[in-house]
Amino acid sequence: MQPPEPSQAKLTSVAVFPRYYSLDNLAVRRDGSILVIAALQQELWYIPPADTRGPAEPILVHTFDQLASGLVETQPDVFLLSTSDGPAHESFLRRLDLRQWNLGEPVRAETVLEFGEPGGGLAGSCLLAPGIILLADSLAGLIWRVDLSPGHGNATARVWLQHDTMGRDPGSLLVPPQPGINGVRYAARTGYLYYTSTAHRLLVRVPVDPGSHDPAGDPEFIAGSIMADDLCLDEDAGVAYLTTRQQNAIERVPLRAGASTRQIVAGEPFDEQLVGPSSAAWGRRPGDYGRIAYVTTDGGLDAPPTDDIVRPARLLRAELPAAEREAVERGGCGPACHRVATEDSR
Repeated sequence: MQPPEPSQAKLTSVAVFPRYYSLDNLAVRRDGSILVIAALQQELWYIPPADTRGPAEPILVHTFDQLASGLVETQPDVFLLSTSDGPAHESFLRRLDLRQWNLGEPVRAETVLEFGEPGGGLAGSCLLAPGIILLADSLAGLIWRVDLSPGHGNATARVWLQHDTMGRDPGSLLVPPQPGINGVRYAARTGYLYYTSTAHRLLVRVPVDPGSHDPAGDPEFIAGSIMADDLCLDEDAGVAYLTTRQQNAIERVPLRAGASTRQIVAGEPFDEQLVGPSSAAWGRRPGDYGRIAYVTTDGGLDAPPTDDIVRPARLLRAELPAAEREAVERGGCGPACHRVATEDSR
């Protein structure tokens, strides 16, 4: 008789940062090394490929002049990273070309776009199609579409979608104030853009037109009462993994409208390593997809645990428990799902 599958992820520290570091978005490179953003420190760090010999030493590769956020690979070893100065409502998109880069060499961050009004608080980003990326703007409460020029030309931006579920909650008593739309991920097989709205405690999806790559319908409610920061999609199993910075947990949610079956796969019971999980990305070795994710934490900087002690920030390797395949809808979900109800968003 086979033993039952574990219900909790196995967490291993890959790299440890100082206390009060605000680790956020990350990108796993083809060789297994990992780029990690320290948002408030305005830094980009390099982590060598993970192994079993213990935590690796992070290496600083670039410092920006603004808060750093979304990180997306648009071509092999070419990354776009966004920076913002919220009070000044200034945001920029920077290109980092690592194709000929060697560790120890400076990394050049080329500015390819300056966002106009109403931009000012860029968060997560994702690749929608070759040459097209989407970026969440937590302050403006919208999603930007950026069309990239071939080669190294400049890019163009326009508002892709703005919706009530994306805005900050002006009535929130939480300190610090929580962002609206935060993480964005595109499910290419089913043609949906998924996003988290932290202040509204929502996971929402938007159908995408395969020709124009613009929205093909209204936002649809997937799950509520989850203060998620970012997400990672497993289209094979039809589930999303949500990082809940406030709850120190990773939660698994089916990718279907009105999903009610949810499972905490890490952080219950409380795990000292998983304090303030902020973002997640799949490993890129064979067999990693849907099984091995890398997770950043802020050590409780945003929401300290009950003892009010901020832990060191970490990059974690999460070996996730097996997920039974969920039914994933391709069509609409009816009028009930289009009402992203306020009672589920509080």
